[in-house]
Amino acid sequence: MTAKKNGASPDKRRKYDEAFKTEALRLASESRSTQAAARQLGISPKLLYRWQQAQLVAEVGSEEVARDPEVRALRAD
Repeated sequence: MTAKKNGASPDKRRKYDEAFKTEALRLASESRSTQAAARQLGISPKLLYRWQQAQLVAEVGSEEVARDPEVRALRAD
């Protein structure tokens, strides 16, 4: 194997700051769908779903509680 010598980083993932994530989550909550919001922002819907899950876990304090269908139903109201 040879390393690329063009100076490109092997890690091509984009980094998003907290302000962008906050705005993306706000837009997703106001949007008709998370997928539509992701398209509008030019990011993967899976990434936006992960940010939403992380936000929910932070709010309820437990990943187990955040994944509970009853909790999700109550938050949807």
